[in-house]
Amino acid sequence: MIELSHLGICVTDLDRSVAFYAEGLGFTIAERHEVGADFARLMELDDVVLTSQFLRRDHVAIELLNFARPDTTVATRRPITTAGLTHLSFRVGDLDAELTRLIGLGGCEIRGTRTELADGTLRFVYLTDPDGTRIELMELPR
Repeated sequence: MIELSHLGICVTDLDRSVAFYAEGLGFTIAERHEVGADFARLMELDDVVLTSQFLRRDHVAIELLNFARPDTTVATRRPITTAGLTHLSFRVGDLDAELTRLIGLGGCEIRGTRTELADGTLRFVYLTDPDGTRIELMELPR
């Protein structure tokens, strides 16, 4: 049996990211762990100190990883054509209102990505979370 456990996202400011995902995207704050050297081998590191904050919504769990040691590498937004996870996607009732709210929580709209189809009844936009993880908002009729 194989069952999805969670998705991990490395973040630079744990409080800011918790607010973005909990207040902004409706996740519930769950368990928090202080992780040390016993996980260094698993993470392919010589040493590690980090806080692991789980967030849950529906059947999805996200683990926010905030490293105290080693330092977090801040990268630019990954091109969507880079192999691996490309984005997280959420259905919304009001795309403009949710986008504005998420920007207020540290998100950043990716300019030029707004797309409307079917005479405007299908609306999409990409933004990033505070650390550059791509988020898709979709406004679709029920």
